[in-house]
Amino acid sequence: MLLAKPIFWDLKKPNLISKFLTIFSNITILINNLRFNKIKIKNIKTICVGNIYLGGTGKTPTCIYINKILKNLGKKTTFIKKQYVNQLDEQLLLKKNGNLICKPKRIEAIRAAKSKKFKFAICDDGLQDKNIDYDYKIVCFNSEVFVGNGLVIPAGPLREKLENLKNYHAVIINGNGDNLKKHKNLLKKFNKNLKIFEGRYILDNNMKKLRKKKLIAFSGIGNHSTFINTLKKNNIKIFKSLNFPDHYDYTDQDIIKIKKLAHQNNCGIVTTEKDILRLNNKNKKNIHIFKIKIEIDKKKEFINCLKKI
Repeated sequence: MLLAKPIFWDLKKPNLISKFLTIFSNITILINNLRFNKIKIKNIKTICVGNIYLGGTGKTPTCIYINKILKNLGKKTTFIKKQYVNQLDEQLLLKKNGNLICKPKRIEAIRAAKSKKFKFAICDDGLQDKNIDYDYKIVCFNSEVFVGNGLVIPAGPLREKLENLKNYHAVIINGNGDNLKKHKNLLKKFNKNLKIFEGRYILDNNMKKLRKKKLIAFSGIGNHSTFINTLKKNNIKIFKSLNFPDHYDYTDQDIIKIKKLAHQNNCGIVTTEKDILRLNNKNKKNIHIFKIKIEIDKKKEFINCLKKI
C-alpha cells in the first residue's frame, strides 16, 4: 500500500512527535553504520545518483542529464536500476533515454553491464547499498524541501545522517533555486570539499504554449509541490492541484473524475512524464505531459568532474 509522507517530516524544526521517534531513528543510524566489504567492479566506471532525503529529489532526470553528457563525450553508457515492481514508471523513462539494465541486485546489473562492454554504469538510486564501492557518488536534494526537519527515518525524512556527506563526492540541489545560499552553507559544514551544483527544472516548448490556458495538474511523485511550483514560476495557470502517493497506480475511475472536473471548468490537464507512463493509451488522451528536464549550473565544472572519474 502506498503511504503519504508525514507532514511533520518537512517542518523546519522537529516537533514532539519527531523528537519521540528519534529513539527509533537510532536503529536506522545503527544499521547505516554497519561495516561491509564493498565490491568495486573493475574495467567499468560506476556513478551513483542517489539521495539522503527519502524520495522526490530529481534522481532520474539527473541520471538522464549525466548520460547525455557522457554520450556526447563518446562514452558507452547504460543505466542501472534495482528491480522494483512499483517503479516501472522510472524504468520506462530511463529506457526512453538510453540502455537500461535492471536486476534484483544492483551488483548483478553492474556485472552484466561490464560483460556487455559498457564503459560507464549510471545507477539511479543506491547510495545506501552496502555491497558496492562506486567510483563517483552524487547526492540529490530538492531545493524546496531540502533536508526537511533534519532527522533520520522515522523521526524525519533522511535515510542517513547529514554527517555522512563526508562519504560523498558531489551534491546537486534540484528545483527552482529556492534558498540556495543557505542550503550550500549547511552542506559545507559536513564536508568542506563537497562539490555543490544547482540543477534547475526547465520547461519544454510544448508546455510554454499552455500559458494562456488554465490547467488541472495531477501527479503521484515524490515532491508534488515542486511540480506545481515549477509550473507556476513559469506562468502556467493552475486551476486545481491533485496530489497522489508516489508511484500511484491510477484507476480508470481516477482519470474519469479528473477529466470530468476539467470539462466542467473548461480546463486542460497536465501531469508529469513519470505519471503518464502509468496510464493506459485510452486514459492518456487529452492530457498534456510536463517533461521534467534539468540544466546544471557550472556545466563545464560538472563535466570536468565526470571526466576525472
